[in-house]
Amino acid sequence: MLTRTNVIKTITKFPEHFTVEELVDKMILLDKIEKGIQQADNNNVVTEDELDKKIEEWLK
Repeated sequence: MLTRTNVIKTITKFPEHFTVEELVDKMILLDKIEKGIQQADNNNVVTEDELDKKIEEWLK
């Protein structure tokens, strides 16, 4: 989950003029990155071998 501090840091790095769409896209990206980090911390990941097996299944 995003924090106010992360949002403020991100906004301060934006140029003087930007669109709402650019801001929303950046916030969505940051949220997905945060979720990925949490999943990795909780060991909720797919190993490379598991991924290879899934890809083989998809390609059948």
